[in-house]
Amino acid sequence: MASFANAHEHTLQLRHVRQLGLRLIDNVQRVILGKHDVVELTVIGLLCQGHLLIEDVPGVGKTTLAKSLARSIGGAFSRIQFTPDMLPSDVTGTSIYNQKTGEFEFRPGPIVAQVVLADEINRATPRTQSALLEAMEEAQITVEGVTRPLPLPFLVLATQNPIEYEGTFPLPEAQLDRFLMRVALGYPSLEEQMSMFDAQQYAHPLESLLPVTTLEELRQAQALLRMVYVDNLVKRYIAQLVEETRRHPDVYLGASPRGALMLYRTAQARAALNGRDYVIPDDVKALAVPTLGHRVIISPAARIKGVTSRDVIEHLLDTIPVPGGKVGR
Repeated sequence: MASFANAHEHTLQLRHVRQLGLRLIDNVQRVILGKHDVVELTVIGLLCQGHLLIEDVPGVGKTTLAKSLARSIGGAFSRIQFTPDMLPSDVTGTSIYNQKTGEFEFRPGPIVAQVVLADEINRATPRTQSALLEAMEEAQITVEGVTRPLPLPFLVLATQNPIEYEGTFPLPEAQLDRFLMRVALGYPSLEEQMSMFDAQQYAHPLESLLPVTTLEELRQAQALLRMVYVDNLVKRYIAQLVEETRRHPDVYLGASPRGALMLYRTAQARAALNGRDYVIPDDVKALAVPTLGHRVIISPAARIKGVTSRDVIEHLLDTIPVPGGKVGR
């Protein structure tokens, strides 16, 4: 009887997570029109306490997406425009001498916020890019030997332009692996573009966007996601999928163990958003490309033939047997 009561309580709590997630998705979609899949992935990233890499052309709404998400959760938003001459202290902050008190005071950098847009991250030097590494992995920064925690929840949305490579510093594999998912907004359709004209005729809808949750409520939802059940058959499916990326003949570097864990976490979040307290294989299949795509490095020979990481992952999804039988309790 006690176990049944606990299971019922978990179901009610996860229902609350779903309601919160749907509120966030609906609110952001008041500004980002016609991009439900991308908005859903962004909210999944937020719930999983992960960071997103947005690789897309200029002007498709990357900054607007970050701002609308920050407003929806009632959190602080900060934007870092990366340039080749930027220093790590320009990201993390620095200590300044106060003549009145005779002491050094810490002035936080733009990384100290709930939602941080790291714009054109591949334009910064590797030294400055690495300033984000500790923040993304540990939710803390170290300035002049002093470690300071960052406000939670903490989400980095890093962008890079896929068509301009001159004067850029590509992210190394180790730093790419720190991102939970890689997404792309893409161009709007003709109808979506016309709807955008109407929505912004008199004012930008972002100006009237209000929070739909609190930071404390969001932190509770992030913790509750761990309760989503994942059957051993689904765990094996995730592990097998990741392992096969390392064996594929077109792959130079396969997905990491961190990638497997991130796929596990994002599948839990998608299950909760769909009103389930257990993960099914469809959750894994839906999130395999955005979660593993940037972690799978294609060999030079295969790249010349036009093979992409998406091609490899979709091929594996088509060939690896989907687990049958029980996927719930």
